[in-house]
Amino acid sequence: MKLHEIDILIICAYLIAMIVIGLILKKRAAQNMDSYFLGGKSLPFYMLGLSNASGMFDITGTMLMVYWAFAYGFKSLWIPWLWPVFNQIFLMVYLSVWLRRSNVLTGAEWIKTRFGKGKGSTLSHTIVIIFALLSVLGFLSYGFIGIGKFMEIFIPWEVVSPFIPFNVPAEYVPHVYGIFFTTIATFYVMLGGMLSIVWTDVVQFLIMTVAGIVIVVIGMQMVAPDMIHSFVPAGWDSPFFGWTLDIDWSSRMSLLTERMANEPYSLISIFVMMALLKGIFMSMAGPAPNYDMQKILSCKSPKEAAMMSGSVSVVLLIPRYLMIMGFALLAIYFFKEDG
Repeated sequence: MKLHEIDILIICAYLIAMIVIGLILKKRAAQNMDSYFLGGKSLPFYMLGLSNASGMFDITGTMLMVYWAFAYGFKSLWIPWLWPVFNQIFLMVYLSVWLRRSNVLTGAEWIKTRFGKGKGSTLSHTIVIIFALLSVLGFLSYGFIGIGKFMEIFIPWEVVSPFIPFNVPAEYVPHVYGIFFTTIATFYVMLGGMLSIVWTDVVQFLIMTVAGIVIVVIGMQMVAPDMIHSFVPAGWDSPFFGWTLDIDWSSRMSLLTERMANEPYSLISIFVMMALLKGIFMSMAGPAPNYDMQKILSCKSPKEAAMMSGSVSVVLLIPRYLMIMGFALLAIYFFKEDG
């Protein structure tokens, strides 16, 4: 797959815009710690909600969900419960209000509000810091690998290599792309703090929403309902399930059947029950010290914190699933055409 010149110009314009946003907001973010970490608690809840949704609308997770949608059909809607996707409900009802009332600066500092200032609190504080660092490294690696492999498809290394003054082995090409785009993100985050993160996230989310709408429209134009029914196995088009998954691709795509056999979703009733219970207990345990928590602390008031958490899934799921199902439709079309 090859990008046209206009595509390259759009990507360059986007990257430049992200850096410019960081430079513009640098002065406001540098006023004090509150401005840098929480945006001065001046951002409206809907912008923070869009920003939070944008952070969850990542390339790696979305491409994984495209595979789930293609392989498991509408039953793939249950698999993200493992994360869990419904934790925003618990945040909206009471956790966000509780967290915002603490008026702390970071998730690690919030431990003092939750557990006090004794020895146990100090140990919890240390554990949370370690957990936060490991989480950051994990999410960076997660996005790093995803964007590296994605960019290698659309911008072949043969196009870029003449401008690189050193040789890069083929297996490390995704890492070079990952380093480049991660560096851009790190630069504007360091400059503008929370203000920069929110504004760039809003721009990113609007771009991804437009892309999702375009992709699903193309998919609907190219794939007729009859084509879907003639290609997918029985049960693919229903979100309901029995004791087992009962989606059989063996007569159509044997490799996909082998892959699905190695995944833990065949006993889907047990999987959904365990994911539901895990998600409920995990959500009730309290917010984790991640980007979600920082957005909650950045809200103007406890009420807006609850409204922000309530808005996240509403604004995220529609455009994200438009893109996911659009890609799944295109996959059906191309596999059908290839026979």
